[in-house]
Amino acid sequence: MSAASRYTYLGPEGTFTEAALRSLPEAATRELVPSVSVPAALDAVRGGEAGGALVPIENSVEGGITATLDELAFGEPLMIYREVLLPIAFALLVRPGTDLAAVKTVTGHPAAQIQVRQWLAEHLPDAVWESAASNADGARLVQEGRFDGAFAGEFAAPTYGLEALATEIHDAQNATTRFVLVGRPARLAAPTGADKTSAVFWLRDDHPGALLELLQEFAIRGVNLMRIESRPTGQGLGQYCFSVDAEGHLTDRRVGEALMGLRRRCLNVRFLGSYPRADEVAGAVARGTGDAEFTDASDWLNRALDGRG
Repeated sequence: MSAASRYTYLGPEGTFTEAALRSLPEAATRELVPSVSVPAALDAVRGGEAGGALVPIENSVEGGITATLDELAFGEPLMIYREVLLPIAFALLVRPGTDLAAVKTVTGHPAAQIQVRQWLAEHLPDAVWESAASNADGARLVQEGRFDGAFAGEFAAPTYGLEALATEIHDAQNATTRFVLVGRPARLAAPTGADKTSAVFWLRDDHPGALLELLQEFAIRGVNLMRIESRPTGQGLGQYCFSVDAEGHLTDRRVGEALMGLRRRCLNVRFLGSYPRADEVAGAVARGTGDAEFTDASDWLNRALDGRG
């Protein structure tokens, strides 16, 4: 099977990322290969070993996944082609025959600890937590006898010969993780009418109102920002770039012109892709910001330049 027909994901087998990837129709025709980390998954795409990588980028409890945000901002350029939303609920996986009183040590991905903290305090207040590379890797460590329990997806239990001692564990109702399918840069797919555009931008200099000036590039064109997060650039304290998701597609005049405005003002802008929204919700277009109105304004300007008024 060619590299283009191979998708990789944050592994090992049994992660929520694998479950999200398998929800995509095209996954049925691809070879699915686990990677040990988000950087490894994205590097497999950069190196031509895989045609795409599915990685977590954001969850509704702790926000952005910094490993993914930083790889997309600072690594060799890649593009987002689609997103997947997956409701998250954990199970406490143990070796068969283990009861709750015997669970003294537990493990899971650090993000899992944030989402099960209250459950732990109520049911296992004395259990010692140690983080694992992923929730599925935590299940593997329980299988090997290194921990008594792991917080992972219930679907991971058969893979590692474990059983679920408790299920539907989540401190926050409706917890959801957002995943993105990332590939090498290519020509954009046509807009669907319910799209999202992602980008990263760097301030040219630090002065009062600098970020406000850049956000106004979106506001005055009626572009709704769905997410904005700052990330340190590594060039010193106070040096940040900003990762954003905006409603709309790059071919929408309001979105394209907003990014052009950023390009004029910013030290750098990295376009990360325009892709269908997983929720299929079409954002509202404010009066005066639709493509037809941009075209009409442009035609008016040309008439004025030609002396036609």
